[in-house]
Amino acid sequence: GKTHITIGLGVEAIQKGFKVAFSTMGELTHLLKTEEYIRKSQMRLKRIKESDLVIIDDLMYMAMDQREANLFFHLINHLYERSSIILTSNKGPEEWGELMGDQGITTAILDRLLHRVEVIQLNEND
Repeated sequence: GKTHITIGLGVEAIQKGFKVAFSTMGELTHLLKTEEYIRKSQMRLKRIKESDLVIIDDLMYMAMDQREANLFFHLINHLYERSSIILTSNKGPEEWGELMGDQGITTAILDRLLHRVEVIQLNEND
């Protein structure tokens, strides 16, 4: 459901000439953690940072450690005001603090993500 919808939105954006990047949160976390020493990760993150639309699938699927949350914050901070971001998650923002392990970083991420946002909540059957 959620992933299918976001892929459709991404395809529509590409057809209208926008640069779109899609990543699962698991893949994105790996890229962020290996950016300094794996060239492929550097190139993929560069493409994500230069995209008009960034789609991150399965945000908060699993807990992040403090380093991962900090790296994710820096990415969101970079994308903020530069790109549109679509996130999918099975968890509501109120649950992210315990999954990120750091309330300060969670608050900073939510400040950026929830500013000028459109939240679409799907039922379990959707």
